[in-house]
Amino acid sequence: MPWSNQSGGGGGWKGGGPWGSGGNNGGPWGNGPQRGPSGGPPDLEELLRRSQDRLKQVLPGGGGGGLGWRTVLVAGVAVAVLWLATGFYRVEQGEVGVEMVFGRYIGMTQPGLNYNWPYPVGSVETPDVLRIRETTVGLREIEAVRGGPSSGVDVPEESLMLTADENIVDVDFKVLWRISNAPDYLFNIQNPEATVKAVSESAMREVVGRTNIQRVLTDQREQVQVQVQSLMQHILDSYKSGIEINQVQMLKVDPPQQVIDAFRDVQAARADQERVQNEAQAYANRVIPEARGEASQIVESANGYRDRSVAEAQGQTSRFLSILAEYSKAPDITRERLYLETMQKVLGSSDKIIIDDKAGGPGVVPYLPLDRLQSRPAAQPRAATSGQSSSQSPLSGQTFSGQDLSGAVK
Repeated sequence: MPWSNQSGGGGGWKGGGPWGSGGNNGGPWGNGPQRGPSGGPPDLEELLRRSQDRLKQVLPGGGGGGLGWRTVLVAGVAVAVLWLATGFYRVEQGEVGVEMVFGRYIGMTQPGLNYNWPYPVGSVETPDVLRIRETTVGLREIEAVRGGPSSGVDVPEESLMLTADENIVDVDFKVLWRISNAPDYLFNIQNPEATVKAVSESAMREVVGRTNIQRVLTDQREQVQVQVQSLMQHILDSYKSGIEINQVQMLKVDPPQQVIDAFRDVQAARADQERVQNEAQAYANRVIPEARGEASQIVESANGYRDRSVAEAQGQTSRFLSILAEYSKAPDITRERLYLETMQKVLGSSDKIIIDDKAGGPGVVPYLPLDRLQSRPAAQPRAATSGQSSSQSPLSGQTFSGQDLSGAVK
């Protein structure tokens, strides 16, 4: 047996153990604790030194001085725990977490505390999907010094564009956009800012190239902005960029600096032309309805006069026919009645002076209202005196003889 003592016999174990000595002093560390020279407690420093020497001989490596496997294991576990703990991350409000393992997308996380495999196994991107980003084309913004207002420098190679009528226009504009799909934004395009700028410049050149310069400078700026926004969104969606265009703002739309004065003169002339046209149109809108109203009034008056004349003629015809029927029955009475009605109609509305030429003297009937003759104007000629065979009414201007009037007075 490997544990037998070659110098002993019988049982093969000397002292009852494999360490070569038995009794109370046997064990893996050699002899048991030694008493001091005077039988007191052992020397602790010597005991510790011996124990370290025995441990170095038992552990792997012999007496080479390396660390033990248990120490290495504990250190490895501690390092692994610390490495795994680095996988915790926090997503802020307005952000989303895009988790990847060995560079492959595995999912998204919402704001809060989350966990993913630590680097280099896993990684996390946290783009801000709510922040509105700005991209300016045709203008380089320069930050102000010491808090002053910022300024911009025009970039002609970006802003000069050709219109449909072969004119050059200087367009500076700004694009507002945000992230709509974080994985597409991170994995499908390499440089989002440069991509948005290139797409916006291309879309603006295409839309301006289909529009005349006059419309770009005046009344179609809103339409140009809407068309550019729609075209940019279509192009970016075809790239699967995960970008949403919120708005396109045209900051400045002017002719080139060399001819801007001539363009402003043309603009002023066209503004005057439009103003005169608007004034003429307003005058026409005011005069034409008035003329139409007057024409309608004249037509209605003529129709009324026509209807009244026709009605009066029809009434007179009916009256004449009625009188003719009565006249055929009693001609003398009807003639006398017609005469009396005619004289009543003629003399009823005028002052009358009746003179009897057969009576001597003035021949004026005493019961006539002579006070009305005194109230006439002085320029009015007086009535004819007696001895004349005719008399003229001062008001009606008609002359009646005494013989004609004598039969009318009863």
